[in-house]
Amino acid sequence: MYAYLQGKFTYKNPAQVYLDVNGVGYEVNISLNTYSFIQNLNEGKLFTYLQVKEDGHVLYGFFEKEEKEMFVLLIGVSGIGAATARMMLSSLHPNEIVKAIQMGNVKLLEGVKGIGKKTAERLVLELKDKVAKQSAGADILIPKGNRTEQDALNALIALGINRNQAEQAIQKIILTEPSVIHLEDLIKKALKAI
Repeated sequence: MYAYLQGKFTYKNPAQVYLDVNGVGYEVNISLNTYSFIQNLNEGKLFTYLQVKEDGHVLYGFFEKEEKEMFVLLIGVSGIGAATARMMLSSLHPNEIVKAIQMGNVKLLEGVKGIGKKTAERLVLELKDKVAKQSAGADILIPKGNRTEQDALNALIALGINRNQAEQAIQKIILTEPSVIHLEDLIKKALKAI
């Protein structure tokens, strides 16, 4: 129903935000992963998923589209509800979940609160083919070790640039101009490369 909401964050905690969209306040449940991106922002865009149940409607928000897609895949697995999926996305980055599923790393998935061995095995079994299709379009991932590259990626995404486009632009600048070490320069050059 709602693809995304864009507005001002009027209240934030690691589990929930209030998002003011033209005077209408939305209560949105988020993961720790999303909170880490928005904690210092006054406004922004969250990709949303509306869960409709007999006892009410609950809105979930995600900073990255990939995180929302992973959430939808997770809740499609028998025995995984929205709360467990949000817990998984708070404990692991979507890329880590994809790798764990692809490699059949049941132990990593079991490490998430609320996920037992049988549920972890079911996750791997039911999602292996789906995550292979989903990750086929993802080309390059920014290494987590380089803070400048990660900050540049976060800034480009915050500016509304598609994640894949931003990653490719940053990689292109790093390969062609390795002397660029300042965050502002990397962002400016990446914007020109897009």
